[in-house]
Amino acid sequence: MNGFFLLIPFFLIRFALTAALSREALGRAARFAPVRGRERAAYYIYQLSNAGIVLYPAFLTVQADASWIFCGGLLCYGGGLLLCAAAVVSFAAPDSGGLNTNGLYRISRNPMYLAYFVCFLGMALLTRSPALLGLTLVFQASAHWIILAEERWCLEQFGQAYGQYMARVRRYL
Repeated sequence: MNGFFLLIPFFLIRFALTAALSREALGRAARFAPVRGRERAAYYIYQLSNAGIVLYPAFLTVQADASWIFCGGLLCYGGGLLLCAAAVVSFAAPDSGGLNTNGLYRISRNPMYLAYFVCFLGMALLTRSPALLGLTLVFQASAHWIILAEERWCLEQFGQAYGQYMARVRRYL
């Protein structure tokens, strides 16, 4: 199977499910917080790694077998998709103040980024591609800087409510 087909369920969850739950949430998910300094470079690296993760699998194949790499890849990929779906459901229903603190957002401030990483890691294992694994690691490192910009923006927008949320919920896990 061509590796690009692994992206279809991901895109359906990320975009179609989000739109079905809330058009407003789809718009919120597409916006990036203002970036400064090193965050700007990270933003461009993030976008380039995203492009690589979307385009490169078209040149890869999934090699199904009973190996630990395939089984681990299947677990990561499936778990990432489930985590992404749960994060999207939570993201689509912010509280009355506009904060996402329900569902998975009670456990992690960034469950979608975490889900993306787990899903892309699974894709790298399923295709046995060191290059896709490298793109996934670059994606996650640059995403951290995007998250820092988002946290700064949320503090500006939501003030003390977001600060309290940060104090009780971890950034990742």
